[in-house]
Amino acid sequence: MTTPSFSPGIFGRLDADWALLCVDESVRAAVTGWLAADRLAPAVAAAAGSWAWDLGPEQVLAALRPGRNGLGDGLSDEVLRALLRRACGAGGLAGLAARIVLQTMVPAAVRLARSQVRPFGGRSFEDVAQVVVAALYETTVSGRIHTRPGRPAANLVLDALSRACREFGADREPLGADVAAVETRSDASPSPFDHAHALTVHAAATAAGLDTEEETDRSRLELLELLVDAVESGVLSPADGRAIAWHYSDSPVSDAQAAALAGTTPGAWQRRRSRAVHALKASLRPTA
Repeated sequence: MTTPSFSPGIFGRLDADWALLCVDESVRAAVTGWLAADRLAPAVAAAAGSWAWDLGPEQVLAALRPGRNGLGDGLSDEVLRALLRRACGAGGLAGLAARIVLQTMVPAAVRLARSQVRPFGGRSFEDVAQVVVAALYETTVSGRIHTRPGRPAANLVLDALSRACREFGADREPLGADVAAVETRSDASPSPFDHAHALTVHAAATAAGLDTEEETDRSRLELLELLVDAVESGVLSPADGRAIAWHYSDSPVSDAQAAALAGTTPGAWQRRRSRAVHALKASLRPTA
């Protein structure tokens, strides 16, 4: 019998709780009502291959984590914003919305936790994971994410990372120095948050198949964040992401070398990159 990777840790407990939520008829009725009220039920049903009058947490998760078939593309941001609006309210239904958001962000939480174990020595993966999950939940119910432009999932992860780093920084410094204060110092050396942020971005980029070197240039990190989000949401394939990441770098991979690695021609690789850039730009345009 195979033991789940994170059981009985916090991610195992989240998955067990999620399974119970998915079969709770009162939860399903509440979720169906939300989606109908927000006029999202037909699109979520299409993304999940389900019926619009019987939607539960698992169908919402399917829309928030679109597969390679692309049915959820362009929908996940809208659904996530709707959940975040509800999550910042009061009562049990707000808590349910926050719980669905949290389950959606479990893969990101795992990556964040893994990336923070090494730089903040003395903490086990489980210790770090609990801080990260708490930071994600607090950020979800804060009421600040859904009002911002850009991808809400990316904003959620970055805010949660900032919260978690403040917690780690307070434990790490004898006098409990706040990482937020360190970020404003005048010297040019990277702050603990900068270091942790870079590690997180590179861990996510590696997991997304972008095969990047560890660079700390801010503009490079911002590009990698965009590419990771685009690959995870299905806007770009991993090969599309590599076509952009390898080219827009301080040490770019030549088209001839990249084409050889990908088993194609330089001209085809250039066309892939052009299409990928166009798709990435289109995904960043605000919708009407």
